[in-house]
Amino acid sequence: MITATFDYTLAESVEHATGLLAEHGDEAKLLAGGHSLIPMMKYRLATPAQLIDVGRLDDLRYIRVDGDHVAIGALTRHTEVEHSTELEAACPMLKHVASLVGDPAVRHRGTLGGTLAHADPASDLPAAVLALGGTLVAQGPNGTREIAATEFFTSFLESALAPDEMLTEVRVPANTAGWSYQKFNRRAQDWAIVGVAVADGGKGISLVNMGSTPIRAGAAEAALAGGSSAVDAAAVAHEGTSPPEDLNADADYRNHLARVLTARGLAEAGA
Repeated sequence: MITATFDYTLAESVEHATGLLAEHGDEAKLLAGGHSLIPMMKYRLATPAQLIDVGRLDDLRYIRVDGDHVAIGALTRHTEVEHSTELEAACPMLKHVASLVGDPAVRHRGTLGGTLAHADPASDLPAAVLALGGTLVAQGPNGTREIAATEFFTSFLESALAPDEMLTEVRVPANTAGWSYQKFNRRAQDWAIVGVAVADGGKGISLVNMGSTPIRAGAAEAALAGGSSAVDAAAVAHEGTSPPEDLNADADYRNHLARVLTARGLAEAGA
């Protein structure tokens, strides 16, 4: 497949990139790793007239432990998250989930910020950041703002980022309490048919591919907080969700997987 024609600009800074976004509006797209955007362009699902390459903004590639939280630059690649000694000590769940993304080629090019901004409900890392209670930092011509992960994912492949904003940093609590990530798929490199991220001993539970966005398992979280057993909490993990139906699974099967994987995750996390 051949993409539609477009203009290409290599961004020199975050300010340069956001200025171009403001100038071109909905006609512009940011290019980081490209694993999501380029296939969409080839299938004409996305036809930006202006492509802004931010992949060489190395000042957005870092992992820093700062007291009670970890700050990760938006252009930090999955492989850097996967092999981070800082995360091994401060937030091992995020490190582990990064190791499950795609294959080594994808992990060497894909970026944490790009994955989150793409907002795919079947993606692994958005669910992990959501369960951890993360915060996302966006920058635009009017400055920076912080967006809670619970408010960031708004609809299918849509986020709370304004058209002239760029995701610059991801912050997650430094948390080594009981955690688990359960992913059910047909092959190791496939998207999850259903996934469950459990953080902080069960205080945060999020679901993959159980709605139009990555979502928290609110019913299960509330049950645990109210004193229910992990088994009883897992039994209601599917409540309040709207799972898609496709060739891999219908809604009933996804509901079943959500319950089973939540039970496994809570057991592993020691909830």
